[in-house]
Amino acid sequence: MTQPVLFETLATASGHLFGRATLNAPGSLNALSLAMVDLLDAQLAAWALDERIAGVVLDAAGDKAFCAGGDVVSVAREIRRLHASQPGAVPKLASDFFEREYRLDHRIHTYPKPFLTWGHGIVMGGGIGLLAGASHRVLTPASRLAMPEISIGLYPDVGGSWFLPRLPGRAGAFLALTGAPLNAADALYAGLADFALRAEQHGALLQAIRNERWQGNAAADGARLAHQIEALAAAGVPLPQSPLQTRRERIDAVIGHDELADIAPRLTALQSQADPWLARAGATFAGGSPTSAALGLEMQRRCRRASLAEALRLEYQASAGCCAHGDFAEGVRALLIDKDKTPRWTPARLQDASAAWIDAHLKPRYAGAHPLADLGD
Repeated sequence: MTQPVLFETLATASGHLFGRATLNAPGSLNALSLAMVDLLDAQLAAWALDERIAGVVLDAAGDKAFCAGGDVVSVAREIRRLHASQPGAVPKLASDFFEREYRLDHRIHTYPKPFLTWGHGIVMGGGIGLLAGASHRVLTPASRLAMPEISIGLYPDVGGSWFLPRLPGRAGAFLALTGAPLNAADALYAGLADFALRAEQHGALLQAIRNERWQGNAAADGARLAHQIEALAAAGVPLPQSPLQTRRERIDAVIGHDELADIAPRLTALQSQADPWLARAGATFAGGSPTSAALGLEMQRRCRRASLAEALRLEYQASAGCCAHGDFAEGVRALLIDKDKTPRWTPARLQDASAAWIDAHLKPRYAGAHPLADLGD
């Protein structure tokens, strides 16, 4: 059986090693399974303690995707199976997946050594969770990012409740409500990436890491790694225009500082725009889960001043709530399993996704201490 994550160490000129982890499920666009999460987390923990390891590279097999998100199909199928006999129950697979995925995301955000993520191709949902916390986030002209959870009855998790409110202007709320796609220039503008290289420079980057004399000091080695990337980028990397940046004023005006009931008509009206990027954003919002829209905004509101660990703990509760209620499994069914693209949202109207309804999604569904209580703030 093919290993879903490949591990190797790169020998360098100083005698230090660089760990390299490669997501290895290109047939599923490297969708993140629980097995992949566990393999990654264990190896990253070991490398963090190994004095020979100067840094880590995370990349992926195949040319199409770094990671197209979490393996939501397996989770949704388990929800549907369990709800046939126990409506409102949260499957163990789901609670285990979210707990361990969020632990992995937290580890990357707080990693004690330089951590480079090579985000070539599709980077969505859980893939952004693997990208966002890295110290050196590299994209290519072919990178395509999105957090499209509103279309599957979820919300932007994997730390999105924490990092989206920190994006320029009202971009975070806009992305949560519309799932709008981002290119590499968008990600650089928004602070979701640090560098851009050509896809064909991947091998040259790995060779530069091998040729370097690392010091075993995180700050010094982080600066050296940045200089290597910048040297490769010096010849120029052709990037498309950033829709997020060029439409900044329009996005800020559409979102404003209003409640969702006031924002919704303005977003829905974008469907009639001649601008295809804005029109698609409006159409995605209009067809998305009302619960996801309300939950996504509320999560950003609550996490605006939270620590990352606090945000991940609240996300664990929100994700369990999405498993207990119906829209998550229904959205995955409609978009990814049956592919009829006609989800039956409950509630179907935005005005019925009340504050009490959202609170019901956020209530604790665990016994004893919070499963992520030990994450450091």
